[in-house]
Amino acid sequence: MPKWFQSKVLEKKVWTEGLFTLTIDGSGVEPFLPGQFLHLAGYPNGIANDADDEQREKQRVNRPYSVASPHGEKLEFFIVLVEDGELTPHLAQLEPGDDIEVSEKAAGRFTLEKTPDAENLWLIATGTGLAPYVAMLREDSPWQRFKKIVVVHGVRHANDLAYTEELRELEKSRSGAFKLVQALTRESTDDTLEGRIPALVENGELEKAAGTEMTKDNCSVLLCGNPAMLDSMEEVLGQRSMTKHRSKAPGQIVLERYW
Repeated sequence: MPKWFQSKVLEKKVWTEGLFTLTIDGSGVEPFLPGQFLHLAGYPNGIANDADDEQREKQRVNRPYSVASPHGEKLEFFIVLVEDGELTPHLAQLEPGDDIEVSEKAAGRFTLEKTPDAENLWLIATGTGLAPYVAMLREDSPWQRFKKIVVVHGVRHANDLAYTEELRELEKSRSGAFKLVQALTRESTDDTLEGRIPALVENGELEKAAGTEMTKDNCSVLLCGNPAMLDSMEEVLGQRSMTKHRSKAPGQIVLERYW
């Protein structure tokens, strides 16, 4: 089990009902790489003041969450409420000043260090799968390694989009080197594509919006989010002779499965 750091919620941003970012005190967390995950923990059913370590362990509920920020004194977690979940209803009720536990050490291999070099980097996500990409883009290393970076974020409704202002600012400050493409499946707007990400790859709309092609020879592709999207994208990219990247069998696709 993880070693726990007793932290506090510092900030809370609600993007829309059931979708929020918690910023917590990260001073007790060991250094980690953007893209890795930490465990958050709480006691939805409460805990007695005189509970010993064994009792606390039995009552603690914890889940892994990708961190939406690099290592630092403040750590961000982009979370969607699961109504019948064991932990997220508790997390959704937290406010600045409330206690929360976080694991001291991060884990996971979904990092740019495990991503092969390429001309272009595609960061493709659905829902809160956007979190690790936000962390990556806040550091200098990806901008030094890749000529162009494209973030693709797919959600159901426009209200489900998050971090848009920050990412649009990157388009201005990194003009020509960064592109944000957002896609909706349940509605359409002037600034977004309409449809599921794999279908937008197949019909060419995604690459047209990004202003660059997605080929075996020019890109690395990170995938994070809904397992149906991951499976479909592996199939679509496989039709372009793109394969999952492994240390002994280099490829173009790196992915993270949340569930």
